[in-house]
Formats: sequence, structure tokens, C-alpha cells
Amino acid sequence: MSAWIVVIIAAPTILIALFVGLRSGFTQSKEGKMLAFVGLLILPVVCAGLGFQEQMTRAESTKFCLSCHVMTGYGKSLYVDDKSYIPAVHFQNIFVPRDHACYTCHTDYAMFGTARAKMRGMNHLLVQYFGTIPKPEDIKLYEPYNNRECLHCHLGARRFEEANPHLKSASILADVKANRLSCMSSKCHDTVHEVGSLKDATFWKENAQ
Repeated sequence: MSAWIVVIIAAPTILIALFVGLRSGFTQSKEGKMLAFVGLLILPVVCAGLGFQEQMTRAESTKFCLSCHVMTGYGKSLYVDDKSYIPAVHFQNIFVPRDHACYTCHTDYAMFGTARAKMRGMNHLLVQYFGTIPKPEDIKLYEPYNNRECLHCHLGARRFEEANPHLKSASILADVKANRLSCMSSKCHDTVHEVGSLKDATFWKENAQ
């Protein structure tokens, strides 16, 4: 919706700029100065702000994340027909919104997490166009995956709180919730995208009956 608003605002902005450019004498009057101020300063700032917001929202989409060639394998891994693949299980069972799957799991749920995630995304774009693109299997997280991101959705859920592996000892759940025991690197849920081994995987066909 905001994309259309940008277009609607941009149209009069361009018309005002052309008018002021062709009839510069008009700005000698008080009305002309006000029109020039609105058309050449206020409206462009509003357009830029709305356009930026639109693109930042678009950057949360799975389609956007997978638009770079290096991400193709990661997108493919969402369809691996193997319950041990954590991203695939979440994507296929709609544990996360499919149209925001990447962002949901890879944003940071701390106070400024959204801004940090999008700044990292900007860095990825810079690498895509101006840097050395790594092989898909060489892509690493910036830092160890924090349980906070998992607990944002799973904390309090019965299937999480009452899962047998989580109840093997009295300390497991407490350690997981305190991020002392990693959901990933503890070997509990350590099969993630595994893009280097996709050639040997079988894949779920979404429309199969």
C-alpha cells in the first residue's frame, strides 16, 4: 500500500519541481516560496521516508532473502523431506510464516534486533555487488545462534515444555531458557540448512496429494 502512496506523492512533487524550474519568477511571491518549499523539500523528504520504509518491509520477505543466487541452496533446504532439518520442519509446518521465514528465524529479538538484522542485510547486498561472494557452504552466522530466537516462539508451548528430551534432567529446560545449553550446538537440533549435502536429499513437494 505504501508503494502507491509514494507514487501518489511523487507525481505532484515532480510537477511542482517542473513548474518551479520553468517559472522561477513565481517563487518571488510568498505563495510561490511556500509552494517551492513544500514541493522541493517537504514532499521529497516524505517520499524518501515512505520509500525507505517500503523497502525495509520488503526486505523481511522470504522472496527478497532468496533473490541472491548464493541463497538458492538455502531456499531449497526449506523443502528437504527430513524432520531433522530444523528450517524445513518450521517452514513446511508453518511454524513460521512462509513469506517471512528467513527473517523470523534470523532477526534478533533484542531491543534493536530489527535494525541490526536489516543492517546486516544491507551488508549482504554490498558483498553481493561489490565484495567477494562466498560459497554457500562457507556462509556462517555472525555469532552463535542465541536460544532467545527459538524461545521467542517456543517458550511456554506445551510441545516444547513437555518434550521428553527436555525432561531428561531437571536442569535441561532451565539451562536452555538461560542460554547456557544451546538448542543448536548442543547437538539437539544441529541439522540446519546443510546446503553442502542437498544433492543427496529428497524433497517435499508442496502440492502433492
